[in-house]
Amino acid sequence: MAVLLAERRDEVLVVTLNRPDRLNALDAELLDALAVTWDEARDPAIRAVIITGAGRGFCAGADLRQPAGGVVRAGGIRRSMNPLMMALLTLEKPVLAAVNGPAAGAGLGLALAADIRVASSSARFVPAFARIGVVPDNGASWLAVRSLGYSAAFAWFASGREMPAGEALDRGLVSEVVEADQLLDVTLALARSLAAMPGRAVGLTKLLLNAAITNTFPEQLEAEAQLQELALADPEREKARVRMAARLSK
Repeated sequence: MAVLLAERRDEVLVVTLNRPDRLNALDAELLDALAVTWDEARDPAIRAVIITGAGRGFCAGADLRQPAGGVVRAGGIRRSMNPLMMALLTLEKPVLAAVNGPAAGAGLGLALAADIRVASSSARFVPAFARIGVVPDNGASWLAVRSLGYSAAFAWFASGREMPAGEALDRGLVSEVVEADQLLDVTLALARSLAAMPGRAVGLTKLLLNAAITNTFPEQLEAEAQLQELALADPEREKARVRMAARLSK
């Protein structure tokens, strides 16, 4: 059975972690499959990506059944997980996480790396690192601080407590909570609406906002100017401008 499923639905690529018997825990095979999929997602015909999990979990983090620490053993993070997260964050198109169950440990980092998160009512966000005597990885520390602020992120990570979907919504970690049977349909509708936006605006906006986290104000102004030139050069943008002008003239 394939450990990862990738299905194109029009301009949206739906990526499903497919190790349901292990709550989609990350092993070397699954990480390799994800790396290949992120490369394929750069196809210009794909305008948005959804990542979700098969069965009752989103991703339980690194597979702790693997000997000697598995994918998180010495050097494994640098070779496998870190390049994967960089590929996700630099992908010039929106990535949406349909969080269908527990997102724990490195799986929490994977969920937080999405640009938009939609959660089922049974989703749980679990920074389980401290519980097993390790530090956050898979980008979770960087992403959580920027979502929650330092103090709240530290308190959450140090305790390792589960955050239910309702609290995640209140704290802004997810944009919407829906029933489990509606999760993929709601996320797919949102992804399609983003995919339908003209030109490169959505993808370039993602890159711009990521840069804003560390840029100075003058650096961000320059980044805006540079990416605006790319947006204006896209032929779809001119078509959209003409359509909008026609609507406004009525």
